[in-house]
Amino acid sequence: MPVHPVKGWVSFRASDHRDMRKGGAMSGVVVHLPRGGRGTDGDERCADAVTLRLGPGEVARFGRGSPDTPVELRLSDAAISRLAGEIRVTDDHWQLTNHSGTHSYLVENPEGAGEYLRVPPRRVGAPVPFEFARVVLPTRGELPVAFQVFAPDHLYLDPGVMGGPWGSRTVTAYSLDETATYFLVLVALCEPRLRDQSRVAVPTTPQIVDRLRGHAGCAALTARAVSSHIDYLAEEKLRIDGREPGKGDRRNGKREEIVGLALRFGLVQEEHLALLPPATGTGGRGGNAAR
Repeated sequence: MPVHPVKGWVSFRASDHRDMRKGGAMSGVVVHLPRGGRGTDGDERCADAVTLRLGPGEVARFGRGSPDTPVELRLSDAAISRLAGEIRVTDDHWQLTNHSGTHSYLVENPEGAGEYLRVPPRRVGAPVPFEFARVVLPTRGELPVAFQVFAPDHLYLDPGVMGGPWGSRTVTAYSLDETATYFLVLVALCEPRLRDQSRVAVPTTPQIVDRLRGHAGCAALTARAVSSHIDYLAEEKLRIDGREPGKGDRRNGKREEIVGLALRFGLVQEEHLALLPPATGTGGRGGNAAR
């Protein structure tokens, strides 16, 4: 089956891919090389964006290419091999092969909290778990070359049929009530990293009080109450003690561990930001209003 290129797309976001899938599951993947994203060598910096749609069983190769080495995604940097790698699509995920003998490639999750995986040289068929991914190749220039891959919808078991009638029931490892105030505090703690996908400082207790003041149920929330909620999250709900080696401030270390655990295990995700009140523009977060 041939791949289907579409040229001229100036921007392509995860939301665009979700819109394409509304009304039913979409098999296969969409690979998007943005305008100006090919590399710095030659005149290809001005080339149009290219988008490929691949179905199950199809393969798209990427690299500098040549008449003897055709590629579907042509990149332009001397540090990139003629055949740098390939994307192979299965029924429910995609795999990345790294043909380079020297360079590792990164696969980032732009919608996660700094999640990424490294595909080492000569690795064949590395499965990628992200629904939305950014593949990054090292170059000689200041900026790496990168393209985006949008995977098929992830499938989940129906919770109504999980946990059969035999034996004891399986319990939830972290039982959190998303309607409780402590969960709002948890979302506020995680918000900067969810929005920026970077290692920014975890909000302080006064910042959390300010952030939640616009919520109808938190108008009277005090710093002491926020601290109590943080202690409750750490000691009862997430079962951490805040004594991570190398952390000088016990309370700062506790907040860091809470955020790290919540984001690693997906206890707080981007959709939970809608629980927060609109940002007021204070504390350097203006313009990041809750979606």
